[in-house]
Amino acid sequence: MTNLTRVALVFGGRSSEHSISCATAGGVLSAIDRSKFEVIPIGITRDGAFVLEQDDSQKFKLDPKALPEVQDNGTRIQFPSSTNSREMRVIEADGSSRSLGNVDVVFPILHGRFGEDGTLQGMLELTDTPYVGNGVLASALAMDKHFTKSVLSQAGIPVAPWFTVSAANWKTDAAQFRRQAEAFGLPCFVKPARAGSSVGVSRVDDWAKFADAVEEALQEDKNVLVEQAIVGREIECGVLSGRAGGATRASVAGEVIVRTGGFYDFASKYLDTPGIELVCPANLTSTELEQLQDLAARAFDAIDGSGLARVDFFLTETGFVLNEINTLPGFTPISMFPKCWIESGFTYQELITELIELGLETVR
Repeated sequence: MTNLTRVALVFGGRSSEHSISCATAGGVLSAIDRSKFEVIPIGITRDGAFVLEQDDSQKFKLDPKALPEVQDNGTRIQFPSSTNSREMRVIEADGSSRSLGNVDVVFPILHGRFGEDGTLQGMLELTDTPYVGNGVLASALAMDKHFTKSVLSQAGIPVAPWFTVSAANWKTDAAQFRRQAEAFGLPCFVKPARAGSSVGVSRVDDWAKFADAVEEALQEDKNVLVEQAIVGREIECGVLSGRAGGATRASVAGEVIVRTGGFYDFASKYLDTPGIELVCPANLTSTELEQLQDLAARAFDAIDGSGLARVDFFLTETGFVLNEINTLPGFTPISMFPKCWIESGFTYQELITELIELGLETVR
């Protein structure tokens, strides 16, 4: 008989951020408190198969030369099928079936679509299975940059000016959208509405490259944001739900310093690109930090957040402008979200424990 809390750690997935999710899993597997938690590692292949993975953090270590990936080993995971059961089962490659026991909580660490966007959260809510992180509404809302900006603007939180282009409208009137973008001036940014880790994001410094940037973003999503560039320091803040219904908590700030003249893209975040420095804590005045934390908490509450988020800002000459909310931020040991909370008093292991315990106590 074990008194350990059984945690189903779900990672990989169908999005373009598959490998980063696997690297996050490697970090969690290496640090989770084994005196409190028993882990069931569940990988989702790029084709969407749920497989029983190895409990091996080294297998999913972030290596820029060989990014980690979930391979189809022939097993298939069966989640609880009703509100009366928490039992999880695995069908082995030979067709036999065995129980993995009752799951206490699911810890989804899926970045991007089909995991961070509310789809997996909805499946878990159908069977009243507790899970870590944001619910269906907050996950779906924050995944779509257009609707996030719309909600935050309504809440009085400053965001960069933008407009949204659909694939259908781009096909019929690309010239009109280029003229609309030209009103922003150069540079401007072109982003998929629903993608993360800066996948498909382009900084446009030459109008001759605008169409290519839109086409690249449309490879990730059917809707594309065109944003006015904001000049300012890139400041990020971690957010956690309060315990037992308490107030939302915000961490100290971190700063992304780009010394190359580019921007903080996928390679910069995960592939050890030179010229990028993550500074935590950021050099802010006490007043600036207080303003940042207040805005981060307000933004989290505005989307009905729960569990965790990383809220990204630009600090301009006139104050903070919110860039985006990430409801399942990078969680590798080198990622900004853990860095901010470690500087705020948690260890990496304690932060994992805090998130699981928040998931167990959250009322959906």
